[in-house]
Amino acid sequence: MGNAKPVYVIGHRNPDTDSICSAIAYANLKKTQGDNNVIAARAGQINPETKYALDYFNVELPLLVSDLYPRVKDIMLECNTVVTEKDTLRHLGKVMQDNSLRSVPVTDDNGQLTGIVTVSDLAQRYFEELNIQNLDDAKVPLSSVVKIIGGKTVVPSDEDAIVLGKVLIAAGSKSTISRLLAPGDVVLVGEGRFDSMMESLQHDISCLIVTNDGTVPDDIITEAKRTNTLVVTTQIDTYTAARLINQCVPVGHIMKRHMTSFSSQELLSNIKGTIDSTNYRNYPVEENGRLVGLVSRDNLMVPEPERVILIDHNERGQAVEGIENAKILEIIDHHRLGGMQTGDPIFIREEPVGCTATIIANMYWQRGVDISRSIAGILLSAILSDTVLFKSPTCTDMDRDAAKKLAEIAGVTIEKYGMDMLKAGSTVGSMSSSEIAKNDCKEFQIGDYRILVSQVSVMDTADVLNKKAEILKCMENNCEQEGFDMSLLMVTDILQESTELLYVGSPKTIIGTAFRKDASGDSIYLPGVMSRKKQIIPQLTEAVSLIKK
Repeated sequence: MGNAKPVYVIGHRNPDTDSICSAIAYANLKKTQGDNNVIAARAGQINPETKYALDYFNVELPLLVSDLYPRVKDIMLECNTVVTEKDTLRHLGKVMQDNSLRSVPVTDDNGQLTGIVTVSDLAQRYFEELNIQNLDDAKVPLSSVVKIIGGKTVVPSDEDAIVLGKVLIAAGSKSTISRLLAPGDVVLVGEGRFDSMMESLQHDISCLIVTNDGTVPDDIITEAKRTNTLVVTTQIDTYTAARLINQCVPVGHIMKRHMTSFSSQELLSNIKGTIDSTNYRNYPVEENGRLVGLVSRDNLMVPEPERVILIDHNERGQAVEGIENAKILEIIDHHRLGGMQTGDPIFIREEPVGCTATIIANMYWQRGVDISRSIAGILLSAILSDTVLFKSPTCTDMDRDAAKKLAEIAGVTIEKYGMDMLKAGSTVGSMSSSEIAKNDCKEFQIGDYRILVSQVSVMDTADVLNKKAEILKCMENNCEQEGFDMSLLMVTDILQESTELLYVGSPKTIIGTAFRKDASGDSIYLPGVMSRKKQIIPQLTEAVSLIKK
């Protein structure tokens, strides 16, 4: 697939073990079938339980993709043409002409971006050529002067020395020449003008250039050696030589150092205003000071969308930020259909099982693809996590059968490994109240209500309920700041197979109707409840429909 955009296999925001492990396993399955452009990704930070599983089976963490909004990198052009600060204006002009460019980025010797030079900068310099040029400020070495005119050295001197004066043509009488010359000047003399040559050498000039391949008499050579003056001959005429010398000024002398540049990760929506308010044709893109590309105002269009395969979710509210800008290629999931719309027909595999990993494991077997120990291990981890060691009512025989096969491949005992993993994920001591309030959270649109449902699974609910007041305050803040009507937190006891449901927001009658309990407070106890998918969301959905009636 060459340079095609990658396909991100990605789970929901605030990912759980199933979301992460299934993304890794499905990306691996796609690669085994020849799709090397597929990349396992995640839409958020992993939890301790997932980290335990990945570390146990030595599996690399998926790429973090925080959003899918178009960025500078999506429209960035390659920049194969640059000049350095030390390159001459003649070289710059040739580069612009050969490549039909109106602006060129400028770097230093180490490749660091230092500026940009445009056609207008070059044109301004040519306009200035109408006057006698002083090369002192431009820091032009004599070697550049000799090189640009194709000079042949007759009397050597220090060619690394910087020109400290003007570029002059020695014409007219001795008195005229004497009045114009100053120490450090570069002087051009036409063929046969021996008096002008000798007079020029009396004024401590840095270089004498004899044009039209003129002869340099012995007495001129002797005098030049005495005054330590560089003498050079060139085949070109005096006027052309003068113009070429003015073009040996380094690019760094005329370039713009204060430029508008962008980072490759900047959002397109953030740079459009800057581009609209400036008149540049091209804008350098840099990373850590190094030039990585260009953005052209003529090419500021909507880029090809990111391509994604959604894993363990199918609702827009749960998807990575910017999903509306992406092209969804596939959905592999085990939840209710949540109204996601696509522009084209896509492959969907949706099954009523306890875990997405069960679906993916069966896809391996159905397609005759061997499962490695590490992939088997993380798929098993996802199943044990989502079914809470088969205790969740969402668990099916398909989950149990898949877990048994995967455990054999992974070389672990289901009970021991599963309990160790759940214990690793049930530690909330290091979590803040705000982190607990949004742990493994998912957003649902139920009727007219936008509801956030989080879940934390623990061995002892006291670890969480001791912080109940702080957690409820954080849940209220989530509603206020993010526009949720209600925020719910399932504090699930793995050993007791029950849930303490904390809730804030309104209308609380939804909670009372859904679970047939007094919901006037801020929490209710739900024995036997462990599944958000099967024991919370369907009940809330039914309650909302009943309240409407």
